[in-house]
Amino acid sequence: MTQYEAGTACTQLLAWFGADVVKVERPGVGDPARGIAWGTDNSAYFVYWNSNKRSIAIDLERPRGRDLLLELLPRYDVFVENYGPGVIEKLDLGYDVMSAVHPGIIYARVKGFGTSGPYADYKCYDMVAQAAAGAFSITGEPDGPPLRPGPTTGDSGTGVQLALAITAAYVQRQRTGEGQLIEVSMQEAMTYYLRTAVANGSDWGRRATPRTGNAEGPTVNLFPCKGGGANDYIYIMALTSRMWRALCTGIGRPDLIEDPRFEKGRQRQENREILFEEIAKWTRERSKAEAMQRLGEAGVPCSAVLDTRDLFEDPHLRARGFIETVEHAALGPVPVLGCPARLSRSEVPLRAAPLLGEHTAEVLAADLDLGADEIRALRDQGAITE
Repeated sequence: MTQYEAGTACTQLLAWFGADVVKVERPGVGDPARGIAWGTDNSAYFVYWNSNKRSIAIDLERPRGRDLLLELLPRYDVFVENYGPGVIEKLDLGYDVMSAVHPGIIYARVKGFGTSGPYADYKCYDMVAQAAAGAFSITGEPDGPPLRPGPTTGDSGTGVQLALAITAAYVQRQRTGEGQLIEVSMQEAMTYYLRTAVANGSDWGRRATPRTGNAEGPTVNLFPCKGGGANDYIYIMALTSRMWRALCTGIGRPDLIEDPRFEKGRQRQENREILFEEIAKWTRERSKAEAMQRLGEAGVPCSAVLDTRDLFEDPHLRARGFIETVEHAALGPVPVLGCPARLSRSEVPLRAAPLLGEHTAEVLAADLDLGADEIRALRDQGAITE
């Protein structure tokens, strides 16, 4: 019972690793993420977070619909939900109810601020969690306001941690036969991705880590490239003396290595603006792809600033088979980003996200041994849709 991203990211990972994931959706509406793009019930947002799942449409507000879910429960190992505060309780589908039906169930919950504490009843979305965890405070230029981070780590990053917790609980159940309740707070999960910033700038929590913008040193910065477009930049991270020398060699300026203005790290820091221009002279004459290739081959950690279109055309991702095309029942062939984890003995083919209720009859027939007449009666009662 997941919606939007945090819970769906968790269950998509599990599906990619081979779990049989059945998404329970509300008849006629489904996961609100289906309608994120106006005029469609199968938005790209939904498709990207729900591959390799099956969908059943059950009205849990009807007694017969709720009974169906509890009848299905013993056939499964894990229940996952990320609804807002109080929703599951209103449906009377808490851990106490489900574990009474299925003592071995692993019951996993995502909540914005957890289920205890002063913020427990507050509603939360990805960026709310990121603000609450400190991510805004370290993003932006030093003399500017906090900025909203681009990636939706508050949602998807929480989902990854929940998937790992579920896997650990499943291993424990294999050993003990016991299920358990798992709760992950989005605020707390997001702080996991802030630990480096906290460690490097907060003096054990005695001050706020400052914003640094794109620059973290004279040779760690974003440099403009040929083309002048919004994303025609390369990010360079020459952190060590060896990388500094490789950078000078890569841009065809070995003379900079012996230049007294840049000889040591301290001198490079003192003359950072001059050094920036020396490097930028070279990057401005090359495309971001050319600059990345030249410097990457020279041993300099760097990357062109790939935008979301570039990802689908990136020769490296394509060569690794990461960009895949799946056949969606309503949309036809669509390109998607693949699974980042590659297991040599557990490869699972990527399948398109399901239509709303696409597998309702299939699941009820297989798991509850219901016949066509019984399924038709449930549909007539409004308990399900197909």
